[in-house]
Amino acid sequence: MSAVLKPDAADAVLDVEGLSVDIATPSGPLRAVRDVSFQVGRGETLCIVGESGCGKSITSLAIMSLLPVAARRRATRLALLGEDLLAAAPRRVNALRGNRMAMIFQEPMTALNPAYTIGNQLMESYLLHRGGSTDKARERAIELLGKVGIASAAERLRQYPHQLSGGLRQRVMIAMALMCGPELLIADEPSTALDVTIQAQILRLLADLQKDLGIAMVLITHDLGVVARIAHRVAVMYAGEIVEEGTAERLFASPRHPYTRGLISCIPVPGRTKRGGRLGTIAGVVPSLVGEIRGCGFRDRCAHALAACESAAPLRSSGEHQWRCIHVELPE
Repeated sequence: MSAVLKPDAADAVLDVEGLSVDIATPSGPLRAVRDVSFQVGRGETLCIVGESGCGKSITSLAIMSLLPVAARRRATRLALLGEDLLAAAPRRVNALRGNRMAMIFQEPMTALNPAYTIGNQLMESYLLHRGGSTDKARERAIELLGKVGIASAAERLRQYPHQLSGGLRQRVMIAMALMCGPELLIADEPSTALDVTIQAQILRLLADLQKDLGIAMVLITHDLGVVARIAHRVAVMYAGEIVEEGTAERLFASPRHPYTRGLISCIPVPGRTKRGGRLGTIAGVVPSLVGEIRGCGFRDRCAHALAACESAAPLRSSGEHQWRCIHVELPE
């Protein structure tokens, strides 16, 4: 999406404009991310939503400079607090990553190293980026484990990842991301592998921490129920591009893109969805992103598709609400 909904310039923590990621495959380049643009302000939560395979996680990895070797990143602008990440040397990116920008990965059991204690892994980034004594790093680790709701924090430092439950491991990952007090936090589906009760606790924890610490947060999820509880703004991704973006309130009240409307129709609404009734569905599958992609990527699944949808969809806007569709208003 070429136009960007910009927070006040003084509050902009992350500025992404024209971000694209191509991955080399035997059949040709896979256009995993296509011309994605957004900003995140200080103290703001932007949720990026969409089906699996739409490019959400690749977008986050591109921001963190953690893409696989076969991937190639291009962008008009990629800046953290005004600093150009595209021009930054690898050593400078390493100094920022884990320090001023941090990421909570989707599956803590694979993100945590099974050979090291929780304490060693928590203290590592603090000692690397902030220096100081081991005692000071240990105090910081204990403080943050307490902040994320882990009891007997000092004893937990001696444990290994396999000795903790899934919910505790995810809390450790959150504490690890916060060790150096980052200005930007990216959370890639942090509650996906957890049961419903623990999911609610983790999301409440993230919302409270974000509010208390004033962190700019990008939350990646496929669950619009999560979005409704935590987001200030929402960017809906489909087939590697952002097809709709706006405030959470406006997007849920008046979705303008057929894909967004389809996602929302899949959510049961208390008091309105009848027990045993049918939820909405989106027919078809996400198109292949290998090779050139012409026109609207959603047209083969869209009930409102027209012949003109084979051409590039225009970007429309209404205040702080943007969508990429040939329709100004969707037919009922």
